[in-house]
Amino acid sequence: MPQLSIILPAKNESAALSPLLARLRAHYPAAECIVVDDGSTDNTAAIARAAGAQVLSRPYSMGNGAAIKAGARAATGDVLVFMDADGQHDPADIARLLAKLDEGYDMAVGARGQGSQASVGRGMANGVYNRLASWMTGHPVQDLTSGFRAVRAAKFREFLYLLPNGFSYPTTCTMAFFRSAYPVAYVPIVAARRIGKSHIRLVRDGVRFLLIIFKIATLYSPLKLFFPVSAGFFLLGLGNYLHTFLTERRFTNMSALLLSAAVIVFLIGLISEQITNLTYKREG
Repeated sequence: MPQLSIILPAKNESAALSPLLARLRAHYPAAECIVVDDGSTDNTAAIARAAGAQVLSRPYSMGNGAAIKAGARAATGDVLVFMDADGQHDPADIARLLAKLDEGYDMAVGARGQGSQASVGRGMANGVYNRLASWMTGHPVQDLTSGFRAVRAAKFREFLYLLPNGFSYPTTCTMAFFRSAYPVAYVPIVAARRIGKSHIRLVRDGVRFLLIIFKIATLYSPLKLFFPVSAGFFLLGLGNYLHTFLTERRFTNMSALLLSAAVIVFLIGLISEQITNLTYKREG
């Protein structure tokens, strides 16, 4: 079995951390367990140290993604397992993720069912993200935002510079693996209700997740976003021109503006596509 590193980003998770670490030790006593304390104001770090975990403490909160990156840099294992420290994820499911890596996949993701979503709104939002990501990649994406995943360390570290510091690291990670033709598998899991208070805020993070939708498109294949927009402007401009020509026998400024916008948006999409290709270019 390759050396295993289990990384848990934690912010004020003292209530859930002790039993979770005990279960992890019971299942994987030889695994490297890293708790990244993301500026907690409770005794999260002390509890993790008492349980025998390696603790990386941040002086202030830098975000979930920043904690993931810190843990990945410090880990020495060939395989990295990321899971939440709030008690939602079952350590017994790690074996099922690792089994997928043994089958030849480079990343295995725990896919939550409808009954595992924190709320109806969150479930609907995740459904939209999954459908959008599936359309962008051409592969079925069952859970784009799941934080429970096992990856090959060398492959994951290729994309550390792309990962944001906030909550959208799973999105970026998933799209990067698909874009680089690294096989991704999904394993159905049941996520328990978290212990303690959620750090996600509906309005603030709702706007952030809306921006993620556009980031997904521009990160993976920009033309799939820009071309429909360009085509929309072109059809509006053509329709406006036909209307004004038939009714007034003239070509209006609005038609010129819409047709020009179609050309500009399309050219921006082409440039973005080339930048994306360079971003994912690998040697060898």
